[in-house]
Amino acid sequence: MAYLRHEIFLKKFGQNLRQIRLRKGLSQDEVSFSTSISTNQVGRIERGEINAGLSTIYEMAIFFEIEVKDLFDFEC
Repeated sequence: MAYLRHEIFLKKFGQNLRQIRLRKGLSQDEVSFSTSISTNQVGRIERGEINAGLSTIYEMAIFFEIEVKDLFDFEC
């Protein structure tokens, strides 16, 4: 089975994540410092370069004090 990467979805997810982070007035370093997610990984997720795992998504939602579904509130 081929590995599927839905680039448009990943980029939209990353853009939404970046907008949430910026609305909270946080840098990638601040997100990294308060979570187990490296600054490099935060940046790669925001640029749509990598898939975020479920645990990472859940940790981001907890950190940003939002519902998990809010991270997916965008149109493809």
